[in-house]
Amino acid sequence: EFVDPSFGTGLVKVTPAHDPNDFEMGKRHNLEEVNIFDKNAIVNENGGVYKGLDRYQAREKVLEDLKALGLLEKIEDHNHAVGHCYRCHTVIEPYLSKQWFVKIQPLAKEAIRVVEEGKIRFVPQQWTKIYFEWMYNIKDWCISRQLWWGHRIPAFYCKDCGHIMVELDDPTVCSMCNSKNLEQDPDVLDTWFSSALWPFSTFGWPQKTKSLEKFYPTSVLVTGFDIIFFWVARMIMMGCKFMNDVPFYDVYIHALVRDEHGQKMSKSRGNVIDPLIMMDKYGTDAFRFTLAIFAAQGRDIILSEKRIEGYSAFCNKIWNSTRFILMNLGNDFKPEAIDINSLDMFDKWILHAFNQTVKKTTQALVEYRFNDAAQTLYDFWWHEFCDWYIELSKPRIYAGDSSTGTIAKQVLYFVLHEYLKLLHPFMPFITEEIWSNITSGEGRIVVAPWPQHDERFNFEYEFNNAELFKEIVYKIRNIRGEMNVPPDKKAHVVIKAGKKIEQFIQQQEHNLKILAKLEAVEYNADYTPQKTDASAVLPECEIYMPLKDLIDLDKEKARLDKEIARIQGELDKVMKKLNDSTFLAKAPAHIIEKEQNKKAELEEVLGKLTTGREKLG
Repeated sequence: EFVDPSFGTGLVKVTPAHDPNDFEMGKRHNLEEVNIFDKNAIVNENGGVYKGLDRYQAREKVLEDLKALGLLEKIEDHNHAVGHCYRCHTVIEPYLSKQWFVKIQPLAKEAIRVVEEGKIRFVPQQWTKIYFEWMYNIKDWCISRQLWWGHRIPAFYCKDCGHIMVELDDPTVCSMCNSKNLEQDPDVLDTWFSSALWPFSTFGWPQKTKSLEKFYPTSVLVTGFDIIFFWVARMIMMGCKFMNDVPFYDVYIHALVRDEHGQKMSKSRGNVIDPLIMMDKYGTDAFRFTLAIFAAQGRDIILSEKRIEGYSAFCNKIWNSTRFILMNLGNDFKPEAIDINSLDMFDKWILHAFNQTVKKTTQALVEYRFNDAAQTLYDFWWHEFCDWYIELSKPRIYAGDSSTGTIAKQVLYFVLHEYLKLLHPFMPFITEEIWSNITSGEGRIVVAPWPQHDERFNFEYEFNNAELFKEIVYKIRNIRGEMNVPPDKKAHVVIKAGKKIEQFIQQQEHNLKILAKLEAVEYNADYTPQKTDASAVLPECEIYMPLKDLIDLDKEKARLDKEIARIQGELDKVMKKLNDSTFLAKAPAHIIEKEQNKKAELEEVLGKLTTGREKLG
């Protein structure tokens, strides 16, 4: 257990006073604990002829004496874990001394029980196992520290009879011999001891204050995995002991932030991303949102400046879209309750989508899935509200039609107003600023009621129809992109579909022409595709775009052939690297991963180019 027989001579010295393992071994075999150092690591009288020497000097002297006696066979270097002071980096010498301890087993037993019974849960759950491993193997807790700063231990010693007193009030006389010759213990408490009392000591305990009654226990503790044992476990033990209740119900263990290569950040590596610099450069909300959207449970956050920059663009998107809404509401706009009977398909679509966003975001936050909540909010605002609803609302607002334009404005305002509340925990500064500009008499957003899922906005039928319309637009846009149709050229498409779908598309033809940049839409259930047609197929219909008058087919074929050859050449270079065993053996993991990602990207691009070329014949 303590000795490796195959290492060296297979023998080991045993010094119970100067090694934790030796101390345990000594206890088992009733060995004497001989302390050879004083508090300054100077050899004491137990060191015999080496008395008075510094530890380093003594070691050199021992080697000299062994050599002089002919007992030194050889000197070798061995890898060994040596403890160092975290401040001055001095080598630590294990040293036997009298300290104050907390008998921990009775406290640990209760702390284990409350977690086993589910009164406290860890999120992610994997940390529960780590907690139990620590608690089942826990040892008595040394709570005294020889430091200048801290809570001084409230123990007093009688200098005359040696009696030790620990009382609520500082004693003035010895309770055993009535001597006034008392001295307080010079040591201070371990910082984690006072921290363990924090959940209730800060609210006036041991008095039963209103604050203590209101705030103990609290709902959730957010902390890092590295102090589960030092702080979390000890708060649970102390809370169960002194309050007869758990200090909190949920323990959320947050992720560790690493650099873009997955390395732990450190000054020595030079890979630290300074939050203050990032916040000054990209904004506090952008930095905060970036951390949230990558905070997946059980996974570290891989952070890079590029990612922060990307989400600063999202902040700009929120500003710009809000500016558009406010500019178009008009000075006489007054928020009113949504009239469901006046809504068109896209009004119902966005309200249904927002309703689902409220539900998903709320559920994700309840379950501490902050990344899912942030991603849901991002996707809704950028890809649904801005990309689609705002674009679809523009013709209604610009047309000057008082009825449809007014309805669109009310929906725009409602979604903005409620969305800000959902976004506020992630972007408190931007949302508070916008809120102050769009509301009057509602107070600050931080105290605004949280949005609720509204059954009135469950428009599943209209939502599905709008999603079909979006898919048709997507397909037409994809054709234009793949075939390199100039953005300023309006295309002509043929829709091949059944009567019901045909009628649906006809109803939305005006919006379809605007969003897909079409000159004409033809409906022909019997259409025979031409060789120069580009096509897209959906379960509900087929879409054909004649290319003859849109692009120079020969030029486009030549362009695609050239681009395919270029991409294939780049892919060949990457494949040569990835097939090189020397490269794979010597290159860092993040470099190999980078090449693998490049391969996947090139293959995807090549596939699209090849598909486009095949369509041209």
